[in-house]
Amino acid sequence: MGSMKLRRSFESGHRRKFLLIVDDSAEVESALYFAASRIEHSGGVIVMCYVIEPQGFQHWMGVRQVQLDEESNTARALFRLFRRKLSLAGFDKVEIEEVIREGNKAEQIMGLIEEDEDIALLVLGAAIDAKGPGPLVSSLAAGSRAGTFPVPITIVPGNLTLELIRSLA
Repeated sequence: MGSMKLRRSFESGHRRKFLLIVDDSAEVESALYFAASRIEHSGGVIVMCYVIEPQGFQHWMGVRQVQLDEESNTARALFRLFRRKLSLAGFDKVEIEEVIREGNKAEQIMGLIEEDEDIALLVLGAAIDAKGPGPLVSSLAAGSRAGTFPVPITIVPGNLTLELIRSLA
């Protein structure tokens, strides 16, 4: 247990960061609004992170670079989309950092939290489909990593409306 690092988000010169994993799944929006609403009440920054996961055929020359370029563009488009959604919902004062990482999603999330001691919370949206809450919720919040995860994980049900989230967060 001795390896747990103290979070620095409340020290002077530091700010509490809410880590949001961005992809094109519908439930990201609930997590986004939840984080923004919490920040509006208690301060902080949203760190939007998009992870580019390597694909199987990357030994072909140039294929990896094409994937990196395409997914980096996707990431930036999603960042813009979510900034716009925040603005439209009245959260335009909420500050955002954008991070693009490459590798295994769970490992990259752990790595980012390890590197940035201001990250105090991981906010995940839970999918509403019958297949389950989504791979990140299953692997990080309910899987073998859950008990040793370095920061609290908030799981936001994907079906919550903006009004409901505002009343809760």
